[in-house]
Amino acid sequence: MPAPAWFLTIGVFINRFGSFVILFLVLYLTRLGFPASKAGTAAAAYGVGELAAGILGGDLADRIGRRATIVSSMLVSSASLIVLSQLTTYEAIVGTTFVVGLSSEMFRPASAALVADLVSEGRRVTAFAVLRLASNVGFAAGSALAAFLVSRSFQWIFAADAGTSAIFALIAVLTLPDDPPRAKAAREPGRSGYRAMLSDGSFMLLVTSAVLITFVYYQQIYALPLHVRDVGLTDSDFGLLLTLNGIIVVIFELPISALTMRRNPRSMLALGFILVGAGYALTGAATTLRMLALTVVIWSVGEMIGAPISYSYVADLAPPDAGGRYQGLFGVAWGTGAITGPAIGGLLLSANPMWFWPLLAGAGVFAAAMVAAVRPRRWTEGTTVGFDAVPEVMPSGEGLPGEPYSQAGGFEPPPPG
Repeated sequence: MPAPAWFLTIGVFINRFGSFVILFLVLYLTRLGFPASKAGTAAAAYGVGELAAGILGGDLADRIGRRATIVSSMLVSSASLIVLSQLTTYEAIVGTTFVVGLSSEMFRPASAALVADLVSEGRRVTAFAVLRLASNVGFAAGSALAAFLVSRSFQWIFAADAGTSAIFALIAVLTLPDDPPRAKAAREPGRSGYRAMLSDGSFMLLVTSAVLITFVYYQQIYALPLHVRDVGLTDSDFGLLLTLNGIIVVIFELPISALTMRRNPRSMLALGFILVGAGYALTGAATTLRMLALTVVIWSVGEMIGAPISYSYVADLAPPDAGGRYQGLFGVAWGTGAITGPAIGGLLLSANPMWFWPLLAGAGVFAAAMVAAVRPRRWTEGTTVGFDAVPEVMPSGEGLPGEPYSQAGGFEPPPPG
């Protein structure tokens, strides 16, 4: 990866290392005297802000630029965290928590779009895997430090979170490149806004598949812990299963991405989604910790195959002047599972537990089928969303004779006959 991409990765690691407040927000508010129900509502305000951040962050990334969006996101996040630490009235806490969720997550579409700017097609899968690794390791390491800090004072939690956001902003100012000239095109009236983006049928198929598969994936926060309890295992056993997932992802995602980046992205996405669905479906038949650990391995492999490729593939699908918006909307779709997983999953599981787990397998297969139906088109510089683009001629020397060039960085087989 080029040097700016590595600096971006370092910034993401530092920011995630200090993402303490959301972990302890409910405990902090109950310590202030608020009932658990109100503390939960305040935490939900963070989630609402996080969803809105995908839309706003993607739009800003295309309008004011990638670096400017990252810097703004981190500075507002740092300031709002300090403000939140001083508030005592409930309404102000809920409103500020929303701002914290919005600003803390607004950098993500800009970061993904910047990776797409910096890294050439065919190498983006590994680049996004490295970014995910930095985020996962940072969060895991930071959680251990957070437990130490909170034992002394909750104010240390807020200060550390705000400080790491400010450091990320400084890294962005000093090391990230000026925003590419094409970002200015998005400011022109009538160009690639969200309404036009919704007319991109291939991308919307991918978005819909993401909504469906994340509903399955987020059963780890609803159906999985309930099943662990129902088969007679303990809360500690559930924690061990989540730890197993984290260890697998940290150790194996980069090596796996080095293999999947050489394959057709739609095929790899479909495989990843099928494995996620199958892994969770088999949970319903698992009655021991060892059997449950095997199911975790299956859906973890699906996660490692699908997640890095998905953001890389979105970067390949996006036209030059709407990369931030595409990443933003896809990020929103990926985040809906945190809502639909517990909410819809709860209704389905209580209605018919016998059919619930096989249904997850069906959802994975259906999501894979939608990915397989995606038919990407090649964008040229200056092309706007919602209009057919003229295919680019493959540069001389790339590929093999007779192989049509695929916009996703691979090669498509010629049609039968």
